[in-house]
Amino acid sequence: MLKTGFTVASIRDKVSADEWHARVELAACYRLVSVYGMTDMIANHISVEVPGEPGHFLINAYGLLYPEITASNLMKIDLDGNILSKPDLPYGFNRPGFVIHGAIHRGRADAKCIIHTHSRAGMALSALKCGLLPLTQTATRFAKVAYHEFQGISIDLDEQQSLIDDLGDAEVMVLRNHGLLAVGPTIAEAFNSMYRLELACKTQIDAMACNTELVIPSPDIVAKANAQWQPDVTRRYGVLEWPAMLRQLDWLDTSYKE
Repeated sequence: MLKTGFTVASIRDKVSADEWHARVELAACYRLVSVYGMTDMIANHISVEVPGEPGHFLINAYGLLYPEITASNLMKIDLDGNILSKPDLPYGFNRPGFVIHGAIHRGRADAKCIIHTHSRAGMALSALKCGLLPLTQTATRFAKVAYHEFQGISIDLDEQQSLIDDLGDAEVMVLRNHGLLAVGPTIAEAFNSMYRLELACKTQIDAMACNTELVIPSPDIVAKANAQWQPDVTRRYGVLEWPAMLRQLDWLDTSYKE
């Protein structure tokens, strides 16, 4: 694991216990996205609403690699892009991160955490007209996949409403010709959704690359499998896995907690 050369003083004693917990878990999520190969250098973002502060969210300082993110070097901004607090580093926030994440935090009260990636498999899938197919058990988790058409680099506020409209009540969205997005009520659940979406994309791209006829389950079987995935039938995915994910990080590097 790469350790950051940009050290900042801990702010643990300057924020509430709830905010500090959110910061540690968000930093962990950045590290895990890197561990699982879903990064694009310093690009992309993961955000979480600050507990007890509706309209305020934490996001990465634009200039740090994901393995460099720590609880103390995250930024806090509001839905209008105002910086509420930032680390003592020569970085601000990336505007597309504000446009995309700010829109969804404003439009989806249940989307406490938002993850956006430019993974190789995700970008490849985003360029396929067919979108995500129910080729695997993993893919059948997502009965509803939202799609958002490419409008250029997401720097215009005019795009925000269409992002909200296109996402609707889905937990994952394919940004056409761009990448992937997942939301969740917790960091743990959003990460799990992104991990599973990424895996579904990888397997689809691999299968389609074989240039042979695909075996796609019948609509009835896909519907049955999706129903079996539902929290009221099994469990809320991500909750059980998250402590194990944090243990994995601790084996590698505990600096995300600083």
